[in-house]
Amino acid sequence: MMLSWEEVLQGIEECRDCSLCGGITHKVPGQGDIHAGLMFIGEGPGADEDLKGEAFVGRAGQLLTRMIAAMGLTRSQVYICNVVKCRPPQNRTPLPEEMEACMPHLRSQFLLVHPRVVVLLGATACRAVIGGHVQITRDRGRWVERKGFWFMPTYHPAALLRDPLKKKDAWSDLQAVVEKMKELGIYPAEGITENRPAGE
Repeated sequence: MMLSWEEVLQGIEECRDCSLCGGITHKVPGQGDIHAGLMFIGEGPGADEDLKGEAFVGRAGQLLTRMIAAMGLTRSQVYICNVVKCRPPQNRTPLPEEMEACMPHLRSQFLLVHPRVVVLLGATACRAVIGGHVQITRDRGRWVERKGFWFMPTYHPAALLRDPLKKKDAWSDLQAVVEKMKELGIYPAEGITENRPAGE
């Protein structure tokens, strides 16, 4: 039986299925259009997200906002969340058992949003959603289709901050996402507003 949004959010808030919940300020379920055709999935909350209880609001989140704007979209037109809903200590990569404990929440969000296109931000999100065989440098930009849903692996915005040379590839991936949305008839805006690499 599909849960309601209220039940999903309550389940995330009350979740104690792994140890991450012990050292956080806020759970970070995600936000955006709950009927969006496009969903972004990252790794996990950082310090800024933990303080505010919102996904992607720190430096990487600000870059993601600019990337979305470069696609001709706004954050309110997409849904943004992470694999895990609690900040790992020192922003470390979530452990496999932590991701597994949180997957029911992500699956429920996916079922409710029902996006046709999903952008997987970074290796951790790719491995959690697609499988452990994914290598982001090898597989970014390659569509993965599952039961009519389209998944695009690309770099996490934090990786683009560390290595701006990756922005060109990330922008190519996002252009492909826009084209796929148009092909599927789910692109809500008139068109790409600026033809430039993401985040510049």
